[in-house]
Amino acid sequence: MKKLIISGGSGFLGSLLTDYFGSSFEEIVLLSRKQKPQHNNVRTVLWDAKTFSGWEREFEDADVVINMAGRSVDCRYTDKNKDLIMNSRVDTTTIIGKTIAQCKNPPSTWLNSSTATIYRHSLDKEMTERTGEIGTGFSVSVAKAWEDALFSSTTTQTRKIALRTSIVLGKNGGALQPIKKITQLGLGGKQGDGKQKFSWIHEEDFLRSLDFLITNSHIKGPINIVAPKPTTNAHLMSLMRDTLKIPFGIPSPKPLLEVGAFVIRTETELLLKSRNVIPEQLLKEGFTFRYEQLDKALKDLLR
Repeated sequence: MKKLIISGGSGFLGSLLTDYFGSSFEEIVLLSRKQKPQHNNVRTVLWDAKTFSGWEREFEDADVVINMAGRSVDCRYTDKNKDLIMNSRVDTTTIIGKTIAQCKNPPSTWLNSSTATIYRHSLDKEMTERTGEIGTGFSVSVAKAWEDALFSSTTTQTRKIALRTSIVLGKNGGALQPIKKITQLGLGGKQGDGKQKFSWIHEEDFLRSLDFLITNSHIKGPINIVAPKPTTNAHLMSLMRDTLKIPFGIPSPKPLLEVGAFVIRTETELLLKSRNVIPEQLLKEGFTFRYEQLDKALKDLLR
């Protein structure tokens, strides 16, 4: 294919996508607030994600758009931060929809970031795209508004997919690094009661799944981007200790987590919500995961 546009390309996942798709497209355009020097077939175009300023011309004759833009949720949920989290996702998605709608030759595929957190806290029921139950609370309201902005846009010639992505485990970024650090410090015991489900995906399978969705042009709608076998928080931390050869891990009960979250300016929801999500659609379409088991994934990523 000729041209891929990535918004939010400067973050952990955006950087992975740029490297992975570098040989699949003749040209990759990163929409960013900061200019970066051109590297190989990757160039940066400035935008503010809110207003048209010339960047919108890049969408004409592009093949694929991947929107990963959005303010990090790793913060305290103050009113100001809530507005930034919500608006950064909805505004970006909305203006991309308006841009595609006015193209004479629009992109054929639009992948838009969403989150597996859209489903309710669940210890027992597995959440699929077909049977999953949407939850409540701030994070869920963000996810719903995000997807509403995507699917309400008038882009009749462009296939749209909402990427309901779980926690992506990577070698050089993402959630795995702080988990590794606390485990090495001897704090790698269960968090809360440890029963909450942990849905995850290896960075390689994350990239391969998006490639699969781009290639299979009949797939559309919300897609769960998760490994097929969720684990529990207690099992995750046990595997972390085993993989890193740390003999013990002090557990963190909920009251202690509340104090710690306040100190480091984040929210305990990121650790305590039970995400029990299954990639039913990917499996139905024939996608094969290279890392179905968490122990195999951790051995690869932490070696």
